[in-house]
Amino acid sequence: RSQVFLVDFKLMCLGISCQPITDNQRLFSIAVSRVQHLHLLAQRLFSEFESSLQTEEQRQLNKIFLQDFCNSDYIISPIDKHETQRSSVLKLLSISYRLVESWEFPSRSLSGGSSPRNQISPKLSELKTGILLLIRANQDAPEIFTDTSTLQLAPYGNYYQSLEADESLRRTYELLACFKKDMHKVETYLTVAKCRLSPEANCTL
Repeated sequence: RSQVFLVDFKLMCLGISCQPITDNQRLFSIAVSRVQHLHLLAQRLFSEFESSLQTEEQRQLNKIFLQDFCNSDYIISPIDKHETQRSSVLKLLSISYRLVESWEFPSRSLSGGSSPRNQISPKLSELKTGILLLIRANQDAPEIFTDTSTLQLAPYGNYYQSLEADESLRRTYELLACFKKDMHKVETYLTVAKCRLSPEANCTL
């Protein structure tokens, strides 16, 4: 997977007007581009699912979701934009890595039926690899972060069990809403971290 990112590096600077940039900046650009794609895909899937529901179903599901929480909420992350801006690059990368990692198993339930859906799992895997490369490039010491497979979050409730129709509808809504929420978080964190590479840039959210 890391080879995919390295190949992408070369493709980004083929034009004669390309300004010299570091490998770190290239990696950030690729990672931000990929999470933006996933976030847009998540928004599209959620909107399509909502449009297939009756008005009352939408109201009830939205009410339930507001009272519920996402599986990934167990991952400690900045509570607001101010804390996000104060967080270090490595912290933002580490949180992004864990958020993406938490979707490796649940994302399988988002696949199937259409080509965009089938892109989710491989795109998440590529994004995870890219973020890990960024973490290794930006950490001061090897022991600060390790590729942890010990972070074993439980699947989304009993999503994979056989459910009644209404319950299945709720779980699908929850899964899509949480996926959209988490991809927005990762996009925000990676964008802020990338912005830190440009000292003169305004990284205000």
